[in-house]
Amino acid sequence: MKNNNKEIEQQKQEFLFDSINYKILLIGIGVIILGFILMSGGGSDNPNVFNEDVFSFRRIRLAPTTVLIGFGITIYSIFKKSK
Repeated sequence: MKNNNKEIEQQKQEFLFDSINYKILLIGIGVIILGFILMSGGGSDNPNVFNEDVFSFRRIRLAPTTVLIGFGITIYSIFKKSK
């Protein structure tokens, strides 16, 4: 019975990933959130007035690239092997 309890305790303490994987995952999620923050805004208060700011470099190129880089980081954190 003692051996069975030790095995159960060891199984409960094991995580799916190492701590470095979780840190990289959180960094990736932060980069994704940053990309969506960069994408926000640029609207107009008056619906009859067009705002050219919607097509700025930040919203068309920088923000989607940042989001894709964030997804790449999160995928890397999942596939990174532990030692």
